[in-house]
Parts: sequence; structure tokens; C-alpha cells
Amino acid sequence: MTNILGYARVSTQQQDLDSQRQRLTKVGAIRIFEDVISGKIFNRPGLEALIDYARPNDVLCVVRLDRLGRSLKELLETVEYLKECKIGLMSLEEKIDTSSAAGELVFHVFGAIAHFERRLISERTKEGINAARLKGKTPGRPTFDKEKFDAALRLIESGLSPTAAAKQLNIGRSTIYRELKYAR
Repeated sequence: MTNILGYARVSTQQQDLDSQRQRLTKVGAIRIFEDVISGKIFNRPGLEALIDYARPNDVLCVVRLDRLGRSLKELLETVEYLKECKIGLMSLEEKIDTSSAAGELVFHVFGAIAHFERRLISERTKEGINAARLKGKTPGRPTFDKEKFDAALRLIESGLSPTAAAKQLNIGRSTIYRELKYAR
């Protein structure tokens, strides 16, 4: 049996979940999971609890898609994860319901957009690297300078902190800590 599980989210304590609760109840949500958390933060306990609670073929229902994700990327990742868990998605404002043929098409369109976005990022990255090489630059992490690291080790052994040694020798602090870890 398919259950509708509601998800409501507001960004601050001053905002009210009542209107979302009413709309979700009206469409038949048997349980409503809630978060009062900024859209900037993707760790959402209410959403995680809903996904843990849901069984295959259940439907996650939101009032608007922006309740699920702040950016297209975030929304696509969530939709993809729901698909992997065999959980449907219904959005009341956008009139999306993946339990219908048209809604399933929307799922596939989301997936295609995500794939397209990943390919664009990859192509832009490659173009940027090639453009940098044409200008004589070497993209990526600078080559490791063993002499500088040995000097940093001597400074650290004489009592200087790794951060101060890195600053004095113009080496990244994380490089010093990483190489110290490997040296041990």
C-alpha cells in the first residue's frame, strides 16, 4: 500500500509550518515530518527521518520543491536518492507526481539535467586547464619541494610551530601537516 508522507520545512523559528501542514494533510499525508532549518544547511533531520521511515512505493509530498532543496543541484541529488530508495515525489505547487506517467517523465528529465550539468562542469574544467597551459601555467598542486620541507622540519624541531614554519617558508600549512604525517 502506498502512503503519502509529508515534508514541511521553514528556515527560521519565526516562520510558521501550519499552512504547509494543512495542505499536506488535505492531500492525505498520513504523517508529516518537519524541519525548522535554513535551506543553506543540507543536514535535515526531519527529511532523513522521513526517508528512514518510508517504504518502497511511498510518496514524499512537499508543498513546493524549494522545501526539498535550495539549488537545482541539491534538488536533483535529493530526487535521485529518492528514486534509488523507490520513494515517489509529489509537489503540490509544481503539480509533480512521480507515481503517474507524466511525473515519471519529470524524474527522467531531472536525471538528464543532472547528467548534462555534470558534463558541462567537466567540459569547463578541461577548457580551463587547457587555457591555463596555453598561457604557460601548470594547473594543479605545486610540486613538492623537499628542501623546503626539510627546512620546515628543522624549524619545528627547534621549537617553532608547524603553522609558523609554514608561514616563514611560504608553504601551505596543510602541506606541512600532511608531510609530517607521512614522515612519521
